[in-house]
Amino acid sequence: MSDRIANPQLRDKVMTAEEAAQFVNHGDKVGTSGFTGAGYPKALPAAIAEKAKVAHEKGQDFSIDMYTGASTAPECDGVLAEAGALRYRMPYQSDPTMRNKINAGEMKFQDIHLSHSGMMVEEGFFGDVDLAIVEAVRITEEGNIVPSSSVGNSVEFLNAAKKIIIEVNEWQSEELEGMHDIWTVPPLPNRVPIPITKCGDRIGKTYIEIDPEKVVAVVKTDAPDRNAPFKAPDEISEQIAGNFLDFLEHEVKAGRLAYDGYVMQSGVGNVPNAVMSGLMESKFENIQAYTEVIQDGMVDLIDAGKMTVASATSFSLSPEYADKMNNEASRYRESIILRPQSISNHPEVIRRTGLIASNGMIEADIYGNANSTHINGSRLMNALGGSGDFTRNAYISTFISPSVAKDGAISAIVPFASHIDHNEHDAMVFITEYGVADLRGLAPRDRPAKMISIAHPSYRPLLEEYVELASKCKYQATPHDLRHAFDFHIRMEETGTMMKGE
Repeated sequence: MSDRIANPQLRDKVMTAEEAAQFVNHGDKVGTSGFTGAGYPKALPAAIAEKAKVAHEKGQDFSIDMYTGASTAPECDGVLAEAGALRYRMPYQSDPTMRNKINAGEMKFQDIHLSHSGMMVEEGFFGDVDLAIVEAVRITEEGNIVPSSSVGNSVEFLNAAKKIIIEVNEWQSEELEGMHDIWTVPPLPNRVPIPITKCGDRIGKTYIEIDPEKVVAVVKTDAPDRNAPFKAPDEISEQIAGNFLDFLEHEVKAGRLAYDGYVMQSGVGNVPNAVMSGLMESKFENIQAYTEVIQDGMVDLIDAGKMTVASATSFSLSPEYADKMNNEASRYRESIILRPQSISNHPEVIRRTGLIASNGMIEADIYGNANSTHINGSRLMNALGGSGDFTRNAYISTFISPSVAKDGAISAIVPFASHIDHNEHDAMVFITEYGVADLRGLAPRDRPAKMISIAHPSYRPLLEEYVELASKCKYQATPHDLRHAFDFHIRMEETGTMMKGE
């Protein structure tokens, strides 16, 4: 392990996580590494949680505000939430314990576009950052940090923080060094164009420069990321993936896409993995990805020679593929680039690459407004993540989802979305197992028929019934009957299903 800490000054600051927790105080604003369960600190969160528990047993207040890149893991978000150690969290979470705390009003959470979150820290919107806790593969001779399996907002946190704690994780392969591309947008008013014109452009350094004087502790760890296996695609996932691939073929026939020019962004999950499985057998070649996370399916496409480059800010791999990445990092770093999320999610670069975005949703309404975050308007699930960054700025933006959830109790297509994360101006194409609703070029009154055609057959009569009611209202630019716009959601709250009773 000592070889991973090449700077003598920082080698002298090695201590246990429990000892390092002394530098965390009640009310601190703490930024950590981590994005989609990769590259988060493994030891400090538990030590901070224990410190909080001890304080609470003594009747003392102890809680912190925590900022990350995106989601982390039970041993980070989970233990801190369980211990009541978090007062505020941003910009994304997916932990069940934390979600329950947020929905119960026991802690605060702010959902922020991932491309905005680091900038907001830099500009001081949250106040001073007291501490940055960042996982590293190693510390260089100069005292700089080689990140591990994600970059996220680490650069911004390290620059802004008064104190730094580095976790050096021996589980992460040293051969990840060289995969990262660290470039920072200059601060206002001196911003310049980001010099990325192709997904594979490398424009920065392979490490994060820090001020070694700010480092108060170095902690050694040896623990894997939160690598969860993906479920095998089911019949519905495969149908949705098939419809998505048919849509791509349609774009080729229309002259808007070439078999040799597909640039993709993809959310995480079974359907995206099914899409990538389908791409293996497709006519598409030299596929490129400019996205947030590297998934199993992308690794397969790289191995098959179908994908030439994948640019992201993090891994989101199954345990099998995480081991594969660690074992073969020197090979994969030739085609995989990990950037700060301020670059991976930057609207400027997204627009320039001409990528096709594909993200999941909770529901969409008949006019093309999409809800990615809340059940029945108030119950938070995870968060927006980077889907807003990509949806608004993509060449073509798509949303994919099964038509129903909870064994048919919930329809993914509703009269009026109960919470809107992506409005009708950003979302273009919706895909379920029943087909493709292409809303491009359509006025609002032309959209409901398209959206109803991809709804589950059980819900189509109810949606048509609503359209008929709305057609009788006074104003017809975007017809809505406000007395019935949320009938689906009200029935869900009152009866447990959006369907009408017999």
